[in-house]
Amino acid sequence: MAQNQRDVKNRIGSVKNIQKITRAMEMVAAARLRRAEQRITALRPYAGAIRRMTRQAAEAAGTEASRVPLLAAHDDDRRVALLLVTGDRGLAGAFNSQIVRAGLRTAAEYEAEGRRLSWYASGRRGVSSLTFRGQEVTGAYTGFTDRPAYADARAIADDLIIAYSDDQVDRVEIIYNGYVSPLTQIVRRETLLPLAQADVLGEGDARDDGVPHALVDYEPDPEEILKALVPDYVEISIYRALLESTASEHGARMTAMRSASENAGEIISDLTLEMNRARQAEITQEIMEVVAGAEGVS
Repeated sequence: MAQNQRDVKNRIGSVKNIQKITRAMEMVAAARLRRAEQRITALRPYAGAIRRMTRQAAEAAGTEASRVPLLAAHDDDRRVALLLVTGDRGLAGAFNSQIVRAGLRTAAEYEAEGRRLSWYASGRRGVSSLTFRGQEVTGAYTGFTDRPAYADARAIADDLIIAYSDDQVDRVEIIYNGYVSPLTQIVRRETLLPLAQADVLGEGDARDDGVPHALVDYEPDPEEILKALVPDYVEISIYRALLESTASEHGARMTAMRSASENAGEIISDLTLEMNRARQAEITQEIMEVVAGAEGVS
């Protein structure tokens, strides 16, 4: 009986140690989440301005916009590049796995249509998951998902732009976790290239004040401006996805660690109850032995 109590007490100690770790990880994730939210908030005005400028320049260029390589769709649409944005680390619930599953579902849809896939992945989890499933990863980008820099987005964008410009792929799509709240991350799938099929050219430019847009004179001509703007738009789109994914990862990890801490507390309560019952049984047994000995003496 004493051995059983000692075992339960050791298990309680082990679970308490794990609970300390999960609580610490929750606090770290919460602090990093606040910084990630601030970076997203700071990026939005710039990203919105790039989108408006690109859309307005494309409208001003008219039919000449089709001469910009990244704007025009290829005649053949059989080769698709999929960029999966995941994290370098785990312990974040379904954060990484849901991106990999979404990518595999998308790939199955395209392969059923006879299209060929090229895989690109940001984050060690995405790269390792694809490699484990026997997929060849054309572009692997790791080591920065906790705090991505604009240079990281530029490196990814350069590879994808070159692949599209050199006719290695006909379409580029990105799949990432969009940040809504620490409890909610939404898997988003967006078209990056060709830009003619991306969201940027399909949205209106709403103005809260209702004032019409001013007329703009372009110098140089809109086509030349588009050639400079379009790569910037691809870079900022990837950078926004990296920041959203980072915030989503920290939120998912904070939520997962909080749940783990709560589960550890429940296990500790159950083990403590088990140990108390064992102690009570031991005390009862000792009393019975004393009573039986006293009856034998009398």
